[in-house]
Amino acid sequence: MTQRKEYDVKNYATIANEYHSGYADLSIEIPDTTAAFGRLVMQATAEGALSTKMKELIAFAIAISVRCDGCIAHHSQAVAKAGATRQEVTEMIGIAILMGGGPASVYGAEALRAFGEATGTTATAPASV
Repeated sequence: MTQRKEYDVKNYATIANEYHSGYADLSIEIPDTTAAFGRLVMQATAEGALSTKMKELIAFAIAISVRCDGCIAHHSQAVAKAGATRQEVTEMIGIAILMGGGPASVYGAEALRAFGEATGTTATAPASV
């Protein structure tokens, strides 16, 4: 019989809070890029031929397939807010679709945080024009 290894259970509410905090720091450093990404998110998830719920289920499936903790944390909350059922969520698990923007934003925020730790620097306010 195989013994299970002990591991820390991830707290996705904490992960989501950490992601949003890190993304806020990233927004200070590259405001035009993060604002453009924010507009993309709003446009891409807006009601259309596909409902917001369906779009969030797709995004959640992609987050799972690329193993992005921050994306999983964010989209688990978004899909719940959009009204998805447990059955809908379990049926979408396993869908694999290539996604680049969401994971890049999560890991971009983490990379900035790691750089700050390595260099002893923190986010700074953008210079006034």
